Amino acid sequence: MEVTRIFDLLDYYKSRLPEVQAMENSNFNPQVALAHKVDGKWVTYTIDEYIEYANNVSYGLMALGLQPGDKIGIVAGNRPEWNFLDMGAMQAGIIPIPIYPTISQEDYAYILNHAEVKILFIEGKELRKKIEPILPDQKFLQEVFTFVDQKNEYRFFQNLVDLGKQNAQPEKLAEIKNAIKPEQLATIIYTSGTTGNPKGVMLSHNNIVKQVLGVHDLMHDDSHTALSFLPLCHAYERMMVYTYHYNCCSIYYSNLALINDNMKEIKPTIMCVVPRLFEKIYDKLYSAGKKLSFPKKQLYYWAIDLAKKYKIDEKERTWWYNVRYKIADKLIYSQFREALGAQRIKEVVSGGSALQAPLCAFFQAIGMYVFEGYGLSETSPVIAVASYEPFTHEPGTVGRPLPGVEVKIADNDELLCRGHNVMLGYYRDEEKTKEVIDSEGWFHTGDTAIITDKGLVKITGRLKSLFKTSFGKYVNPELIESKFLNSSFIGTIVVCGENRQYPVAIIVPEFSVLKTWCSSHKVPYESDKEVIKQPEVIARIQKEVKKYNEFFADYEQVKRFFLVADEWTPQNGLLSPTLKVKRKAIMAKYADELEKLFN
Repeated sequence: MEVTRIFDLLDYYKSRLPEVQAMENSNFNPQVALAHKVDGKWVTYTIDEYIEYANNVSYGLMALGLQPGDKIGIVAGNRPEWNFLDMGAMQAGIIPIPIYPTISQEDYAYILNHAEVKILFIEGKELRKKIEPILPDQKFLQEVFTFVDQKNEYRFFQNLVDLGKQNAQPEKLAEIKNAIKPEQLATIIYTSGTTGNPKGVMLSHNNIVKQVLGVHDLMHDDSHTALSFLPLCHAYERMMVYTYHYNCCSIYYSNLALINDNMKEIKPTIMCVVPRLFEKIYDKLYSAGKKLSFPKKQLYYWAIDLAKKYKIDEKERTWWYNVRYKIADKLIYSQFREALGAQRIKEVVSGGSALQAPLCAFFQAIGMYVFEGYGLSETSPVIAVASYEPFTHEPGTVGRPLPGVEVKIADNDELLCRGHNVMLGYYRDEEKTKEVIDSEGWFHTGDTAIITDKGLVKITGRLKSLFKTSFGKYVNPELIESKFLNSSFIGTIVVCGENRQYPVAIIVPEFSVLKTWCSSHKVPYESDKEVIKQPEVIARIQKEVKKYNEFFADYEQVKRFFLVADEWTPQNGLLSPTLKVKRKAIMAKYADELEKLFN
């Protein structure tokens, strides 16, 4: 059957079951369409149960009086009920609006009123504390449901399902589904942003379905076990979960704290990550080598260095490299795969921010084939992604544009794109829509990029992040930060210098690496906050700064820096919900320290 609306994926999944079960080497489990852990045990749902839940959600929302075009809000972590609600709403013509659990009360109040949300679904006591104070000011909200039973203070999600069972209207639901066109609005995703009010990105069924079909063509067709832990409220993970549906995957929901244990348990074949996770895994593997005896340690770090030079295209690897690689794979990389639960991994899709090229090569070498992609909520979200095609998988690039997506570089180096992936517009904001989509249909990404001679897209920075020094020289801080993050000693860095004589940096060290270094160099380590005051530590970071400064012109080089031990999170307002640095907020927090660097 043809999939043209998002909810068509459920019937498509069911129709493909016999074919997928008959596939040679299939790792498909027909008993698991969705799964999550409750009290330490996996709770699973078949595709038939999934469809039944979605239908009952549709009936329940209809029984509450919601009509096609009405909006509901979802504020919850990854769980099967999220999918039941998402699909059940869409097939009834109701618009689901996923909302980040980590945003501020002000943003909650703005989104719920701006989108005219009628029913809100939340999870857990912490969210109640955030949301309850703003409820009296909501003009359109009729009721709040919870995914976790809150002792009858609010109705429970299961109450909605039961209401649907008691008020089933299959003929009416079929009529609504048949009337929904691919070009119609399917969902609104509010961008987290780093300044101003969130903007409501309107995406159609066609926007997302075309993404699913394009990304699916890049996957192994026998990849059927997915681990999902990135937030479903983000366009990136949500679209990939729809792609898992299209490929008949068993989807296991996890969270960041349990990801290593869950990987070992289910041995996924596909998953999505953000670069920060790769960095943490690499640091853990790197530090593990410190405990080995001298001969084993030499072999261990030789293999790590070899991995960072890996090329996925075999024609780009020399015969001598391949000989050494086979030795390293047998002795070291196989142990890495076992330790990580990555024995069956076929694809790891990386997005959200840039992955350092050596790290990308490293994970490809150990068998976790990394497909780096790029996009925005406004582009549904993928613009470009690496694939299995020859010479499309180069570390430091994000592959080629998806089929049906055009890209070009504007005179100011900004990446523009046009195609089926471009949003319908910002909800109730025509002015801002016209600012980003021009009269010829080109979406202005706000990111600077180049296109290599192989046709691969390479993101070089954020247009708004560029700054000019007092000498009139333009500096791309994200390009500098990206290079400096190749250092194992640097966890996070922000480069500043607008209208100043030179660039400076705020650096959060990678404390796990720093702790190991301090131990071997007999430097006292009482706490993170105390150790960054040690002259030896400052000198060691200075050595890293000097090393990576050599890649840049004199006017781009970081002349001075200071170290901080603070954690930057969405909760304290220094990162966006998608873990992007809020530059203005960080510069405001450390304004006094920054000023001293220029005096």
